[in-house]
Amino acid sequence: MIVAQLQLTDFRNYVSAHVDLVPGPNLFVGSNGQGKTNLVEALGYFATLGSHRVSSEQAMIRQGADAAIVRARIRHLDKELLLEVQLNRTGTNRAQLNRNQIKVRELPRHFSTVLFAPEDLALVRGEPAGRRRFLDELLVVRSPRLAGVIADYDRVLRQRNTLLKSARSAGVKDHALSTLDVWDERLIALGSELIEARSVLVSELQPRITEAYIAVAGEDHHTILANRLSILGADPDSEAVDRDTTAPLRAGDAAVRFREALDQVRRSERDRGITLVGPHRDDLVLDLNGMPARGYASHGESWSFALALKLASAHVLRAESVVGDPVLILDDVFAELDESRRARLANAVSDFEQVLITAAVLRDVPEALAQHTVRIEGGRIVESADPPVPGEEESRNGE
Repeated sequence: MIVAQLQLTDFRNYVSAHVDLVPGPNLFVGSNGQGKTNLVEALGYFATLGSHRVSSEQAMIRQGADAAIVRARIRHLDKELLLEVQLNRTGTNRAQLNRNQIKVRELPRHFSTVLFAPEDLALVRGEPAGRRRFLDELLVVRSPRLAGVIADYDRVLRQRNTLLKSARSAGVKDHALSTLDVWDERLIALGSELIEARSVLVSELQPRITEAYIAVAGEDHHTILANRLSILGADPDSEAVDRDTTAPLRAGDAAVRFREALDQVRRSERDRGITLVGPHRDDLVLDLNGMPARGYASHGESWSFALALKLASAHVLRAESVVGDPVLILDDVFAELDESRRARLANAVSDFEQVLITAAVLRDVPEALAQHTVRIEGGRIVESADPPVPGEEESRNGE
Protein backbone atom coordinates (compact mmCIF):
# COMPACT_ATOMS: atom_id res chain seq x y z
CA MET A 1 0.00 0.00 0.00
CA ILE A 2 1.47 3.32 -1.13
CA VAL A 3 0.29 6.90 -0.63
CA ALA A 4 1.13 8.55 -3.95
CA GLN A 5 -0.31 12.01 -3.25
CA LEU A 6 -1.61 13.96 -0.28
CA GLN A 7 -3.65 17.16 -0.60
CA LEU A 8 -4.82 19.39 2.26
CA THR A 9 -7.19 22.34 2.35
CA ASP A 10 -7.61 24.33 5.58
CA PHE A 11 -6.13 21.51 7.65
CA ARG A 12 -4.30 22.71 10.77
CA ASN A 13 -1.89 25.46 9.62
CA TYR A 14 -2.18 24.59 5.90
CA VAL A 15 -4.32 26.81 3.70
CA SER A 16 -3.47 24.47 0.84
CA ALA A 17 -0.83 21.80 0.32
CA HIS A 18 0.03 19.18 -2.26
CA VAL A 19 2.70 16.54 -1.61
CA ASP A 20 3.87 13.78 -3.94
CA LEU A 21 5.19 10.72 -2.13
CA VAL A 22 7.23 7.72 -3.27
CA PRO A 23 7.54 4.07 -2.28
CA GLY A 24 10.01 3.44 0.51
CA PRO A 25 11.06 6.16 2.96
CA ASN A 26 9.69 9.72 2.80
CA LEU A 27 11.12 12.29 5.21
CA PHE A 28 9.32 15.47 6.29
CA VAL A 29 11.79 17.95 7.78
CA GLY A 30 10.98 21.24 9.49
CA SER A 31 11.48 23.14 12.70
CA ASN A 32 9.04 22.55 15.51
CA GLY A 33 5.62 24.07 14.91
CA GLN A 34 5.97 24.35 11.12
CA GLY A 35 3.49 21.63 10.18
CA LYS A 36 5.38 18.44 9.42
CA THR A 37 3.42 16.33 11.91
CA ASN A 38 0.18 17.78 10.52
CA LEU A 39 0.83 15.90 7.27
CA VAL A 40 1.02 12.47 8.88
CA GLU A 41 -1.85 13.35 11.24
CA ALA A 42 -4.04 14.01 8.21
CA LEU A 43 -3.18 10.62 6.70
CA GLY A 44 -3.70 8.90 10.01
CA TYR A 45 -7.30 10.10 10.10
CA PHE A 46 -8.18 7.78 7.21
CA ALA A 47 -7.04 4.79 9.24
CA THR A 48 -8.27 5.67 12.73
CA LEU A 49 -10.93 8.39 12.23
CA GLY A 50 -9.09 10.45 14.79
CA SER A 51 -5.84 12.14 15.72
CA HIS A 52 -2.93 10.78 17.73
CA ARG A 53 -2.47 14.25 19.22
CA VAL A 54 -5.91 15.61 20.18
CA SER A 55 -9.33 14.19 20.98
CA SER A 56 -11.30 16.92 19.20
CA GLU A 57 -11.60 17.12 15.42
CA GLN A 58 -12.15 20.87 15.72
CA ALA A 59 -8.44 21.36 16.37
CA MET A 60 -7.66 19.93 12.93
CA ILE A 61 -9.68 22.62 11.12
CA ARG A 62 -7.67 25.77 10.35
CA GLN A 63 -8.63 28.74 12.48
CA GLY A 64 -11.23 30.82 10.67
CA ALA A 65 -12.24 28.04 8.27
CA ASP A 66 -15.54 26.16 8.31
CA ALA A 67 -14.12 22.84 7.18
CA ALA A 68 -10.89 20.97 6.49
CA ILE A 69 -10.46 18.67 3.49
CA VAL A 70 -7.95 15.82 3.19
CA ARG A 71 -7.41 13.87 -0.06
CA ALA A 72 -5.06 10.95 -0.54
CA ARG A 73 -4.35 8.94 -3.67
CA ILE A 74 -3.61 5.35 -2.62
CA ARG A 75 -1.98 2.73 -4.83
CA HIS A 76 -1.60 -1.02 -4.47
CA LEU A 77 -0.35 -3.07 -7.41
CA ASP A 78 -2.62 -2.06 -10.32
CA LYS A 79 -5.34 -0.49 -8.15
CA GLU A 80 -5.69 3.22 -7.38
CA LEU A 81 -8.09 4.80 -4.89
CA LEU A 82 -8.87 8.42 -4.13
CA LEU A 83 -9.91 8.86 -0.51
CA GLU A 84 -11.41 12.14 0.66
CA VAL A 85 -12.76 13.38 3.97
CA GLN A 86 -14.26 16.72 4.89
CA LEU A 87 -14.15 17.64 8.58
CA ASN A 88 -16.88 20.18 9.32
CA ARG A 89 -16.90 22.64 12.17
CA THR A 90 -20.68 22.25 12.35
CA GLY A 91 -22.71 19.35 11.03
CA THR A 92 -21.57 15.85 10.16
CA ASN A 93 -18.34 15.01 8.39
CA ARG A 94 -18.41 13.68 4.84
CA ALA A 95 -16.28 11.12 2.98
CA GLN A 96 -15.79 9.96 -0.60
CA LEU A 97 -14.17 7.03 -2.32
CA ASN A 98 -13.29 7.69 -5.97
CA ARG A 99 -15.64 10.70 -5.90
CA ASN A 100 -18.57 8.58 -4.67
CA GLN A 101 -19.98 9.38 -1.25
CA ILE A 102 -19.45 6.79 1.49
CA LYS A 103 -19.90 6.74 5.23
CA VAL A 104 -16.97 8.18 7.16
CA ARG A 105 -16.69 5.02 9.24
CA GLU A 106 -15.92 3.04 6.05
CA LEU A 107 -12.62 4.87 5.40
CA PRO A 108 -10.42 2.52 7.51
CA ARG A 109 -11.44 -0.41 5.30
CA HIS A 110 -9.39 1.11 2.49
CA PHE A 111 -6.30 2.37 4.31
CA SER A 112 -4.21 1.29 7.27
CA THR A 113 -1.27 2.79 9.10
CA VAL A 114 0.86 2.00 12.10
CA LEU A 115 2.06 5.19 13.75
CA PHE A 116 4.74 5.67 16.38
CA ALA A 117 5.00 9.05 18.11
CA PRO A 118 6.63 10.28 21.35
CA GLU A 119 3.24 10.02 23.04
CA ASP A 120 3.46 6.24 22.64
CA LEU A 121 5.97 6.05 25.47
CA ALA A 122 2.81 6.04 27.61
CA LEU A 123 2.12 2.52 26.32
CA VAL A 124 4.91 1.40 28.64
CA ARG A 125 4.82 4.01 31.39
CA GLY A 126 1.21 5.19 31.33
CA GLU A 127 -2.15 4.02 32.60
CA PRO A 128 -4.04 0.85 31.51
CA ALA A 129 -6.56 2.83 29.44
CA GLY A 130 -3.86 3.66 26.88
CA ARG A 131 -2.87 0.02 26.49
CA ARG A 132 -6.50 -1.07 26.15
CA ARG A 133 -6.96 1.58 23.45
CA PHE A 134 -3.83 0.33 21.64
CA LEU A 135 -5.21 -3.22 21.50
CA ASP A 136 -8.71 -2.14 20.48
CA GLU A 137 -7.51 0.15 17.68
CA LEU A 138 -5.42 -2.70 16.29
CA LEU A 139 -8.39 -5.07 16.57
CA VAL A 140 -10.58 -2.70 14.56
CA VAL A 141 -7.94 -2.39 11.82
CA ARG A 142 -7.87 -6.18 11.54
CA SER A 143 -11.64 -6.65 11.83
CA PRO A 144 -13.70 -3.46 11.35
CA ARG A 145 -16.88 -5.13 12.68
CA LEU A 146 -15.31 -5.16 16.16
CA ALA A 147 -15.78 -1.39 16.25
CA GLY A 148 -19.48 -2.14 16.69
CA VAL A 149 -18.80 -4.68 19.46
CA ILE A 150 -16.65 -2.16 21.35
CA ALA A 151 -19.21 0.62 20.91
CA ASP A 152 -22.07 -1.64 22.05
CA TYR A 153 -20.08 -2.82 25.09
CA ASP A 154 -19.40 0.80 26.10
CA ARG A 155 -23.09 1.65 25.71
CA VAL A 156 -24.23 -1.30 27.84
CA LEU A 157 -21.57 -0.50 30.42
CA ARG A 158 -22.80 3.10 30.74
CA GLN A 159 -26.41 2.01 31.12
CA ARG A 160 -25.50 -0.65 33.70
CA ASN A 161 -23.49 1.91 35.68
CA THR A 162 -26.42 4.32 35.56
CA LEU A 163 -28.69 1.61 37.02
CA LEU A 164 -26.17 0.80 39.77
CA LYS A 165 -25.82 4.47 40.72
CA SER A 166 -29.59 4.90 40.81
CA ALA A 167 -29.96 1.82 43.00
CA ARG A 168 -27.29 3.09 45.38
CA SER A 169 -28.99 6.49 45.67
CA ALA A 170 -32.39 4.94 46.27
CA GLY A 171 -31.11 2.31 48.68
CA VAL A 172 -32.42 -0.56 46.55
CA LYS A 173 -31.51 -4.04 47.80
CA ASP A 174 -29.72 -6.61 45.62
CA HIS A 175 -32.77 -8.83 45.14
CA ALA A 176 -34.78 -5.86 43.83
CA LEU A 177 -32.36 -5.18 40.99
CA SER A 178 -34.06 -7.55 38.54
CA THR A 179 -33.33 -5.22 35.60
CA LEU A 180 -29.62 -5.65 36.25
CA ASP A 181 -29.77 -9.28 35.10
CA VAL A 182 -30.77 -8.14 31.60
CA TRP A 183 -27.79 -5.81 31.36
CA ASP A 184 -25.53 -8.52 32.79
CA GLU A 185 -26.30 -10.85 29.90
CA ARG A 186 -25.54 -8.21 27.28
CA LEU A 187 -22.38 -7.16 29.11
CA ILE A 188 -21.19 -10.76 29.32
CA ALA A 189 -21.94 -11.53 25.66
CA LEU A 190 -20.19 -8.45 24.28
CA GLY A 191 -17.38 -8.43 26.84
CA SER A 192 -16.52 -12.09 26.30
CA GLU A 193 -16.18 -11.54 22.57
CA LEU A 194 -13.87 -8.59 23.21
CA ILE A 195 -11.81 -10.53 25.77
CA GLU A 196 -11.31 -13.37 23.29
CA ALA A 197 -10.31 -11.00 20.48
CA ARG A 198 -7.78 -9.24 22.70
CA SER A 199 -6.41 -12.57 23.97
CA VAL A 200 -5.88 -13.93 20.47
CA LEU A 201 -4.24 -10.67 19.36
CA VAL A 202 -1.81 -10.68 22.30
CA SER A 203 -0.84 -14.29 21.56
CA GLU A 204 -0.08 -13.30 17.95
CA LEU A 205 1.88 -10.22 19.03
CA GLN A 206 4.05 -12.17 21.48
CA PRO A 207 6.54 -13.77 19.04
CA ARG A 208 6.60 -10.55 17.00
CA ILE A 209 7.42 -8.41 20.03
CA THR A 210 10.46 -10.53 20.82
CA GLU A 211 11.80 -10.15 17.29
CA ALA A 212 11.00 -6.44 17.14
CA TYR A 213 12.65 -5.66 20.48
CA ILE A 214 15.86 -7.38 19.41
CA ALA A 215 15.74 -5.50 16.10
CA VAL A 216 15.50 -2.13 17.89
CA ALA A 217 17.59 -2.70 21.02
CA GLY A 218 20.13 -5.12 19.59
CA GLU A 219 19.68 -7.69 22.35
CA ASP A 220 17.04 -9.97 23.85
CA HIS A 221 15.56 -8.66 27.10
CA HIS A 222 12.99 -11.46 27.32
CA THR A 223 9.90 -9.44 26.50
CA ILE A 224 6.53 -10.92 27.45
CA LEU A 225 3.00 -9.64 26.82
CA ALA A 226 0.14 -10.86 28.99
CA ASN A 227 -3.49 -9.95 29.62
CA ARG A 228 -4.44 -9.01 33.17
CA LEU A 229 -8.13 -9.93 33.27
CA SER A 230 -10.40 -8.57 35.95
CA ILE A 231 -12.82 -11.49 35.50
CA LEU A 232 -10.03 -13.81 36.68
CA GLY A 233 -9.62 -11.81 39.86
CA ALA A 234 -6.53 -9.89 38.74
CA ASP A 235 -5.26 -7.46 41.35
CA PRO A 236 -5.40 -3.99 39.76
CA ASP A 237 -2.57 -2.82 42.02
CA SER A 238 -0.22 -5.66 41.12
CA GLU A 239 2.40 -5.39 38.38
CA ALA A 240 3.33 -9.08 38.26
CA VAL A 241 2.63 -11.14 35.15
CA ASP A 242 0.20 -14.01 35.64
CA ARG A 243 1.60 -16.65 33.32
CA ASP A 244 -1.85 -18.24 32.99
CA THR A 245 -3.09 -15.18 31.11
CA THR A 246 -0.45 -15.40 28.38
CA ALA A 247 -2.61 -18.03 26.59
CA PRO A 248 -5.76 -17.06 24.64
CA LEU A 249 -9.05 -17.21 26.54
CA ARG A 250 -11.95 -18.27 24.36
CA ALA A 251 -15.30 -16.48 24.49
CA GLY A 252 -17.18 -19.45 25.99
CA ASP A 253 -14.75 -19.80 28.88
CA ALA A 254 -14.63 -16.02 29.31
CA ALA A 255 -18.43 -15.88 29.59
CA VAL A 256 -18.44 -18.46 32.40
CA ARG A 257 -15.75 -16.62 34.34
CA PHE A 258 -17.36 -13.25 33.64
CA ARG A 259 -20.69 -14.38 35.11
CA GLU A 260 -18.98 -15.84 38.19
CA ALA A 261 -17.01 -12.62 38.70
CA LEU A 262 -20.14 -10.45 38.47
CA ASP A 263 -21.84 -12.61 41.11
CA GLN A 264 -18.86 -12.20 43.43
CA VAL A 265 -18.71 -8.40 43.17
CA ARG A 266 -22.45 -7.67 43.04
CA ARG A 267 -22.63 -6.21 46.56
CA SER A 268 -19.51 -4.08 46.04
CA GLU A 269 -20.88 -2.82 42.72
CA ARG A 270 -24.11 -1.75 44.35
CA ASP A 271 -22.24 0.00 47.16
CA ARG A 272 -19.93 1.83 44.76
CA GLY A 273 -22.36 2.35 41.88
CA ILE A 274 -19.94 1.09 39.21
CA THR A 275 -19.17 -2.07 37.21
CA LEU A 276 -16.04 -3.60 38.74
CA VAL A 277 -15.14 -6.39 36.29
CA GLY A 278 -14.95 -6.64 32.51
CA PRO A 279 -12.65 -5.68 29.64
CA HIS A 280 -12.93 -2.01 30.63
CA ARG A 281 -10.94 -2.92 33.78
CA ASP A 282 -8.30 -5.10 32.11
CA ASP A 283 -4.69 -4.29 31.32
CA LEU A 284 -1.92 -5.39 28.97
CA VAL A 285 1.12 -6.25 31.08
CA LEU A 286 4.56 -5.65 29.56
CA ASP A 287 7.29 -7.80 31.13
CA LEU A 288 11.01 -7.16 30.60
CA ASN A 289 13.68 -9.48 31.99
CA GLY A 290 11.15 -10.95 34.41
CA MET A 291 10.11 -7.54 35.76
CA PRO A 292 7.21 -5.21 34.87
CA ALA A 293 8.47 -2.67 32.33
CA ARG A 294 6.18 0.02 33.70
CA GLY A 295 8.05 0.31 36.98
CA TYR A 296 11.51 -1.00 36.16
CA ALA A 297 12.48 -0.28 32.55
CA SER A 298 15.00 2.48 31.88
CA HIS A 299 14.16 5.33 29.52
CA GLY A 300 15.96 3.63 26.63
CA GLU A 301 14.33 0.27 27.39
CA SER A 302 10.90 1.91 27.56
CA TRP A 303 11.44 3.54 24.16
CA SER A 304 12.62 0.24 22.70
CA PHE A 305 9.60 -1.61 24.11
CA ALA A 306 7.14 0.99 22.79
CA LEU A 307 8.78 0.92 19.36
CA ALA A 308 8.75 -2.88 19.40
CA LEU A 309 5.00 -2.88 20.15
CA LYS A 310 4.32 -0.77 17.07
CA LEU A 311 6.68 -2.77 14.84
CA ALA A 312 5.09 -6.01 16.04
CA SER A 313 1.67 -4.54 15.19
CA ALA A 314 2.84 -3.67 11.69
CA HIS A 315 4.12 -7.21 11.15
CA VAL A 316 0.83 -8.74 12.37
CA LEU A 317 -1.13 -6.54 9.94
CA ARG A 318 1.28 -7.30 7.12
CA ALA A 319 0.95 -11.06 7.64
CA GLU A 320 -2.80 -11.08 7.01
CA SER A 321 -3.24 -8.17 4.60
CA VAL A 322 -4.47 -8.62 1.05
CA VAL A 323 -3.78 -4.99 0.13
CA GLY A 324 -0.12 -4.76 1.10
CA ASP A 325 1.80 -3.42 4.05
CA PRO A 326 0.31 -0.80 6.35
CA VAL A 327 1.95 2.59 5.86
CA LEU A 328 4.46 2.95 8.69
CA ILE A 329 4.68 6.42 10.27
CA LEU A 330 7.54 7.48 12.56
CA ASP A 331 6.62 10.88 13.97
CA ASP A 332 9.55 12.72 15.59
CA VAL A 333 11.08 9.47 16.82
CA PHE A 334 14.76 9.64 15.90
CA ALA A 335 15.61 12.63 18.10
CA GLU A 336 14.91 10.45 21.15
CA LEU A 337 17.18 7.60 20.08
CA ASP A 338 20.93 7.18 20.30
CA GLU A 339 22.93 6.57 17.12
CA SER A 340 22.95 2.78 17.40
CA ARG A 341 19.18 2.57 17.93
CA ARG A 342 18.63 4.97 15.01
CA ALA A 343 20.59 2.67 12.73
CA ARG A 344 18.83 -0.46 13.95
CA LEU A 345 15.38 1.14 13.58
CA ALA A 346 16.22 2.25 10.05
CA ASN A 347 17.19 -1.32 9.21
CA ALA A 348 14.06 -2.74 10.88
CA VAL A 349 11.70 -0.65 8.70
CA SER A 350 13.70 -0.87 5.48
CA ASP A 351 11.56 -3.60 3.89
CA PHE A 352 8.16 -1.93 4.42
CA GLU A 353 6.48 -0.70 1.25
CA GLN A 354 6.28 2.88 2.52
CA VAL A 355 7.59 4.67 5.59
CA LEU A 356 6.79 8.29 6.48
CA ILE A 357 9.18 10.03 8.87
CA THR A 358 9.07 13.46 10.50
CA ALA A 359 12.10 15.17 12.02
CA ALA A 360 13.12 18.63 13.14
CA VAL A 361 16.79 18.05 12.31
CA LEU A 362 17.90 16.26 9.15
CA ARG A 363 21.06 14.82 10.69
CA ASP A 364 19.00 12.93 13.30
CA VAL A 365 17.70 10.62 10.56
CA PRO A 366 19.89 7.89 9.04
CA GLU A 367 20.87 8.64 5.46
CA ALA A 368 19.06 5.53 4.19
CA LEU A 369 15.74 7.09 5.23
CA ALA A 370 16.42 10.54 3.77
CA GLN A 371 16.46 9.70 0.08
CA HIS A 372 13.17 11.52 -0.52
CA THR A 373 12.96 14.65 1.63
CA VAL A 374 10.11 17.15 1.87
CA ARG A 375 10.93 20.42 3.65
CA ILE A 376 8.20 22.23 5.58
CA GLU A 377 8.13 25.84 6.69
CA GLY A 378 5.18 27.75 8.16
CA GLY A 379 2.50 25.50 6.69
CA ARG A 380 4.10 25.47 3.25
CA ILE A 381 5.95 22.85 1.23
CA VAL A 382 9.12 24.78 0.44
CA GLU A 383 11.09 21.98 -1.15
CA SER A 384 10.41 18.42 -2.22
CA ALA A 385 13.30 16.71 -3.91
CA ASP A 386 15.29 13.52 -4.00
CA PRO A 387 19.03 13.72 -3.40
CA PRO A 388 20.99 13.33 -6.66
CA VAL A 389 22.15 9.87 -7.55
CA PRO A 390 25.96 9.64 -7.14
CA GLY A 391 27.59 10.60 -10.43
CA GLU A 392 24.59 12.53 -11.76
CA GLU A 393 25.71 15.86 -10.30
CA GLU A 394 29.12 15.57 -11.93
CA SER A 395 27.51 14.54 -15.21
CA ARG A 396 25.24 17.60 -15.24
CA ASN A 397 28.15 19.89 -14.43
CA GLY A 398 30.10 18.49 -17.36
CA GLU A 399 27.35 19.10 -19.92
